[in-house]
Amino acid sequence: MKKREPVSSIMSHEVVTVERNVNSLRDVKDLFRKHKIRHVPVLEGEKLVGMISKNDIMRLSFANVFEGQESSDEAILDMLSIDQVMSAQPKWVDKSASVKEAAEILVREHFNSLPVRDGEELVGIVTSTDVMKYLLDQF
Repeated sequence: MKKREPVSSIMSHEVVTVERNVNSLRDVKDLFRKHKIRHVPVLEGEKLVGMISKNDIMRLSFANVFEGQESSDEAILDMLSIDQVMSAQPKWVDKSASVKEAAEILVREHFNSLPVRDGEELVGIVTSTDVMKYLLDQF
């Protein structure tokens, strides 16, 4: 097993993001569906300010509990902002961090994704699935 494999070798390089003060929660929900992703970094300009997950959006949904409540879900998405739902000041890893370091953070913090930065620039995202695939490739 490679002991010091950088996280940049397993991360997703093409990251779908949203802009904190431009996009809506409807936009986020549409991005999850369109790109078949579960985590979206939130930016303010070029600065990473938050993370929002598909689970964050699902927690706002009544449709899974009560039949015929889809319109209520849309109203909730319109009432709330990204700021109110995102996890602010997200933990992140540098692109040179090892896969092991990223995995330790994912496990310790009970996260499913981490933004990857090069200095202040967002350059990727690594997920628990990426780490699992990496580990499976080692066997």
